Amino acid sequence: MGMITSDFGEIANFAAYAFAPAILVTPLGALSIIISAVLAHIILREKLHIFGILGCVLCVVGSTTIVFHSPQEREIQSVLEVWDLATEPAFLFYAALVITAVFVLIIHFIPQYGQTHIMVYIGVCSLVGSLSVMSVKALGIALKLTLSGMNQLIYPQSWAFTIVVITCVITQMNYLNKFAMSGLHGSIIGEVDLWQI
Repeated sequence: MGMITSDFGEIANFAAYAFAPAILVTPLGALSIIISAVLAHIILREKLHIFGILGCVLCVVGSTTIVFHSPQEREIQSVLEVWDLATEPAFLFYAALVITAVFVLIIHFIPQYGQTHIMVYIGVCSLVGSLSVMSVKALGIALKLTLSGMNQLIYPQSWAFTIVVITCVITQMNYLNKFAMSGLHGSIIGEVDLWQI
């Protein structure tokens, strides 16, 4: 039952990227961690320590601040518009920095510190997740426009975004699983999911 509701939530999250700005969807998705913590405290009788409570409060304050102060998103009429934004020099520079940082973490830091430090896995999942947000947004827009009668699947850019999404998801799942198998405390795996978005 838990897996089914989790899968349904991820599908709804993907659909939200097609209809709402990513700057709203991402922080609101982070609130699921707070709901999980509260339900674990109530149903499973798990103790929520002061740092857990502080983390929940900071998450709510941060999400609320972002949602209230987010800029208006312009209406995108084609996946080609997203492609133009993704190929601007500033974003390409950012993507190159992220990919370089991910490879440094994977090649140098995970073999050395992966068994004792959660941050190397969080780093890989977070950095890759930052690239997947735009691709998920583009893919969601392409599917929404295609279903409304403006076929976006004829553009190779739609398929390029699809490949990026698949690559990012596989990378995140791989390193989240490696973290789960690393022997670090299992109760923090749920919290790692927060940075996987």
